[in-house]
Amino acid sequence: MATTTVRPGLDELVSGIGAIAAQRLGNRESAFAVADLMRDHLPPLDLLTPDERAGSPERYVSHLLHAQDDFSIMAVVWRPGQHTVIHDHISWCTFGILSGIESETLYRDMGDHLVEIGRAENRPGEVSGFAPPGDIHMVRNTSAEVGVSVHVYGADVSKVGSSVRRVYDLPVR
Repeated sequence: MATTTVRPGLDELVSGIGAIAAQRLGNRESAFAVADLMRDHLPPLDLLTPDERAGSPERYVSHLLHAQDDFSIMAVVWRPGQHTVIHDHISWCTFGILSGIESETLYRDMGDHLVEIGRAENRPGEVSGFAPPGDIHMVRNTSAEVGVSVHVYGADVSKVGSSVRRVYDLPVR
């Protein structure tokens, strides 16, 4: 089993996620179980070094914190206004907000266009999870401060390269 060194402050989260992953639950059940765990074990902002927390002026930055065969933990750092493209994921995902506000816009694929189906404002301390299908979204830091979030994916992103399955460039109607 491939693994990175467990970063200080992640021991309980890594062992708890490992126990959940070993149960081989469905995608939604895994995402929700990990979200419940993260609510009790959301790491502090100083999990990242000051340099890591600074982000990049060009785009949001992801830091791989832990990876093994059945899950990965990443920290995402967003400067104000930075955002993702519209995308979905290769696996279930759970995320917790450490700083900033992640504004999430959800979409449904109608074949030749996308339709917005919802919005959420995720604030520090909040945790949520989702699973494909139906996980098409765009995320933006709408706060005036650097945003940091911790994401857990049900895949080893060190092997697959990214948690993104598909990028959507369809018109939004």
